[in-house]
Amino acid sequence: MGCVLASEAVTGIRRDTHGAPSHVRTHGVGLGIRILLVDDHILVRQGIRLLLETDPELIVVGEVATAADARAAADRERPSVVVLDAGFGANGFELISELTADQRDARVLLLTGVGDSEQHREAIRAGASGVVLKQQAGDVLRKAVRRVHAGEVWADRGTTALVLEELRRGPARHDPDSHAARAGSLTAREREIVMLVAQGHNTQRIADALCISEKTVRNHLASIYAKLRVSDRLELALYAVKHRLTSPAANKTV
Repeated sequence: MGCVLASEAVTGIRRDTHGAPSHVRTHGVGLGIRILLVDDHILVRQGIRLLLETDPELIVVGEVATAADARAAADRERPSVVVLDAGFGANGFELISELTADQRDARVLLLTGVGDSEQHREAIRAGASGVVLKQQAGDVLRKAVRRVHAGEVWADRGTTALVLEELRRGPARHDPDSHAARAGSLTAREREIVMLVAQGHNTQRIADALCISEKTVRNHLASIYAKLRVSDRLELALYAVKHRLTSPAANKTV
C-alpha cells in the first residue's frame, strides 16, 4: 500500500516493601503492550498490575523494587513501557535516562502523588514520556500507557506551560534572527519530520510516511534537537507550533 500516513486527522500536541527482596514475574512475549512496574511497595505494584491488566492488551512482564533490578528487568524483558514511581527522587531521573537509552528504548511514565509541574518537567527532560498523578482514575493510567506506547507525550497543562515559558525566555528573545538561522539549518527531510511531530505522529508512523526506518527517524530527531536547541518531542512540538513549522507551506518559507 506504500508509505502513507493513516487517513484520520491528528490535531493538537499529544505528546503520560521496604527491605523485602524484589521479584520479577515474566510472561511469554505477546502482541500486547509489555509493561514493567518499578515501585518499592509490593502492594502498590500488585494494585497497579491488577488495574492495568483489566485491559487484555496491557501485559505486565515484570515487577521490581530497586533501580538495579529495573535495569536488569528492562534488559531481560524488553518492556515497551516502564511505569516508574517518583519515590526514587533524583536517582529516578538518572534511571529514566538509562531506561530510555537507545539500547533499551523503553518509554517511561512517572507515577507521582505530587502535582508539581517543575518535577514533571524535569522528568520529561530526563526522557520520560509522561507523568500520571496517583490521585487520578485508573482509566487515566491505562490511557497514558497506550498514548506513550504510541510515541506521544502525556503532560498536564502546567508542565506544558513551563516548557513554553522556557522557549519564550530562550535565545530567540535576545536574537530575533536566531530562529530563522536555526530553522534554516534544517534539511528538507528534517523539516518534514518536524511537521509530522507537531501534527502528533509517532516514530513508527513518521517512518512509514517517509519510507525510512524508525532508527533513521530517531537519528534525524537527535539532529533536529541539536539544531533547534530543544530537549525532547514535547519541546519540539511546542517550538514548531510557536514558529509555525506545522505545514508544508510554512516549511517552504523558512
